Amino acid sequence: MKKVWQRRPPAYLFPLIILFIAIVLFIPYKQAIIFQYQNTDQVLAYIPLSKEHKFKMKYTHSIHLTDVVESYEVTKKQEIRQYELEYMDFAIGMPADASEGERFEQKDGKFYIKDMNRIFPFFDLRTGKVRANHRVIFQGKEYPLSESITPGTWVRIMVKKINTWQQLKGVNILEHT
Repeated sequence: MKKVWQRRPPAYLFPLIILFIAIVLFIPYKQAIIFQYQNTDQVLAYIPLSKEHKFKMKYTHSIHLTDVVESYEVTKKQEIRQYELEYMDFAIGMPADASEGERFEQKDGKFYIKDMNRIFPFFDLRTGKVRANHRVIFQGKEYPLSESITPGTWVRIMVKKINTWQQLKGVNILEHT
């Protein structure tokens, strides 16, 4: 009868497997618009980016109770540029005119400030509990933030590469509705 020898895997194989798993889980590679909890690294929700780099934030103004739409795009430097503002009322908190280099328009009962060039590394938002009903508009579709983020939560919105672990722990807004 022949003896069958079982060979043990080389000692370096186990650490290599662990290193590979760590790289796959923790190296950021997926560019996304992220909604992180306050100013921590905890990703609550995200929108993966590929070809489309524009998005809008829509909310109901707390005083005049009409919709406001802020339009943004991701720059090549991974910053957020506001390029347009749309609203329906000059009430408290809304601009009455455009700043230098911007255009003010009135069309179909709405007011627009166009050609904005306001660049932000991030912006903070407290999601509305009562009236605001914050929504993200991406690729022409509205996604209510209340379905992904607890109302009343302070989030920091920025563009960042995220890793597989963050994707697993956060909510992909595009898949959550």
